[in-house]
Amino acid sequence: MTLPEQAPEVAVDSVTTRAADTTETRKGVASALSAYLLWGFLPILFHLLEQAGSVLIVAERTLWSLVLLAVIIGVTAGSGEVRAVLTDPRRMRVIALSATLLVGNWLLYVWAVESGQVLEASFGYFINPLVNVAIGMVLLGERQNRLQTIAIAIAAVAILIQAAGIGRVPMIALGLAFSFGFYGFIRKTAQAGPATGLFAEALVVAPFAMAYVVYDIVSNGVGVHADPTLMLLLIATGPATAVPLLLFAYGVRRLRLTTIGMFQYLAPSIQFLLAILLFGEALNPLRMLSFALIWLSLMVFSWDSFSQRRRLAV
Repeated sequence: MTLPEQAPEVAVDSVTTRAADTTETRKGVASALSAYLLWGFLPILFHLLEQAGSVLIVAERTLWSLVLLAVIIGVTAGSGEVRAVLTDPRRMRVIALSATLLVGNWLLYVWAVESGQVLEASFGYFINPLVNVAIGMVLLGERQNRLQTIAIAIAAVAILIQAAGIGRVPMIALGLAFSFGFYGFIRKTAQAGPATGLFAEALVVAPFAMAYVVYDIVSNGVGVHADPTLMLLLIATGPATAVPLLLFAYGVRRLRLTTIGMFQYLAPSIQFLLAILLFGEALNPLRMLSFALIWLSLMVFSWDSFSQRRRLAV
């Protein structure tokens, strides 16, 4: 008689668990999509701040990110984790290296927007997943299967065609892809959460950022800081940096990596459209072909990843 009495409770618990999982998945999808949408439209903010110059924008972005992250860490009681990272010399050496790569990536990206090269920047973030694979092959000795090798070969051809289309080596695209690829590779060894890690990185760079802001004001006067609109936009670079990262961290904990993998192409796709439709950048046939090939490469790579995860799930 005991088993029949417990069965309804088990059924209710199962339904409740499935409903909770569905709710968490929906929250994860909403968070990840929001993060990639915000990253996709980020060039608009930097385009509006063109008058400030790329170095000042990155300096202000660092300082306002630090302020916002300090508030977030204070509210979420994350100061203990921050102290653990800041007092660990090994982790701080890793943080200093990742901070250097991140700032380099920011500088290159903002400069690309200022100089009207958003198309090439978007190309860089399209090839970033494949650069991650290449880093794994070279530094970690990871072996790739046939489809992954084909995807990388197609991407290499796409890069050569992109070079022919713009008449030079696509250094912006390669610089963005490799700096962010190595940033992710090095950041994994820092053993710090997203907010804590970014706070520590901003803290490392903050003295240099503050020194440049002071230097700019002394050399050029108050400048953009005297314009209320530009000043608000500079302050907005803080949330524009920290919020997408935190949304992404929230989403990635609630979604399968395959799902996240499908979302990661949203931001460069938006940037691609902005470059053509809003910023008026030219897209000649060779460059269009290079983008078509990189999309084909990503389709092959994504299909292979999806197939592997589906086989493991069976």
